[in-house]
Amino acid sequence: MKTRQLLIVCMTCLSTTAWAIEPGPSSAAQQGTESWMQLQIRGVVASTHLQTASATERELAMQRWLNSFNYPIPEFFEQDSGGEITSSN
Repeated sequence: MKTRQLLIVCMTCLSTTAWAIEPGPSSAAQQGTESWMQLQIRGVVASTHLQTASATERELAMQRWLNSFNYPIPEFFEQDSGGEITSSN
C-alpha cells in the first residue's frame, strides 16, 4: 500500500513540471518591458546624482497622500457621468 502511495506522489510531482510557463518574453512588447525591468533591478543606468527631498517637500507629499483618504470610494461608478463615446463606423 505504501509503495502505491509513493508512486502516486512521485507521478504527481513529475507531472507538475508540465504546468510551468516557458521562460522568457513571448512578444516584442513584453521583451521590451522585461529589458527595462532588468535595467531597473540591476541599477545599470541609475543616476549618479543623489536625489533628495527637503523636509518641506516630504511633509507636502505626506499631506497629499493623507488627503487622498478623505474621499470615499463609491460603491459603483455612474456609467453616464464620463460622457459619451462616439464611433466613426
